[in-house]
Amino acid sequence: MQSSNPVLNRSSAFAPGQGQAYPGAAPYGQPGPYGQPGQYGGPGMPPQQYQGAPAASRPMTLDDVIAKTALTLGVVVVAAALAWWRTPDTLVTPVFFAGLLVAFVLGMVLSFSRRINPALVMVYAAAEGVFLGIGSKFIANYVGDPGIVVQAVLATMVTAGLTLATYKYFNIKVTPRFTRMVIIGTMGFAGVVVINLIASLFGFNTGIGGFGAMGLLFAAIGAGLAVFNLILDFDMVEQGVRHGAPQNEAWRAAFGLTVTLVWLYWNLLRILAILRGGD
Repeated sequence: MQSSNPVLNRSSAFAPGQGQAYPGAAPYGQPGPYGQPGQYGGPGMPPQQYQGAPAASRPMTLDDVIAKTALTLGVVVVAAALAWWRTPDTLVTPVFFAGLLVAFVLGMVLSFSRRINPALVMVYAAAEGVFLGIGSKFIANYVGDPGIVVQAVLATMVTAGLTLATYKYFNIKVTPRFTRMVIIGTMGFAGVVVINLIASLFGFNTGIGGFGAMGLLFAAIGAGLAVFNLILDFDMVEQGVRHGAPQNEAWRAAFGLTVTLVWLYWNLLRILAILRGGD
């Protein structure tokens, strides 16, 4: 089973049933968590050699993921605050698009890298923060209340917390069918957004990125998909911890969670802005 978050898919640590295993994985032939195949894919599949983590390394823990996710999100917040307060009005547009472009490029590089680079994760977080800081300031000015950003942050924290609680305490089973549905929905949503962006460059306004009814609909769909992606990511992180992924893979998990949480925040902010209307 794979997460729809491409970041977590680049390592077998988060999909141990795909032919590789880390030290501490379920014994060969025994099932893994949630009924997934155990080490090397379970019965009927020949073992494959995997070098694993360096001898000096230790398996990734949940504390590692939490600490590195907090650090990455901290960089996003600091960069966003600096972009909000320190970007001159004459440079708002170029800095905004520069942050967006750098975040996009680094996001693609990190998503498809076999080895995670913590330094690039931090640079990505800073670029994402610049984009979010200026974008959030624009929306705050639109509604005439900077407090909407605090409301969106709190809404993101509450939503993520409730999602995690629901996943853990209701023992949600992440089935292949559920995973496929989320992947298809996410890819379709991303495709529509890209097409809309290209169309807007030629003067076509579909309203998807605006503050009308269509914008509200797509922001709500985006927030919903972000919640479903969080469920998949929680499951993949849990599998990585259970299967003894190398400690450095915590950076990959942190990056993946940051991508999803930023996506959730942005859509919740747009929903709040649309519901409140312009100043």
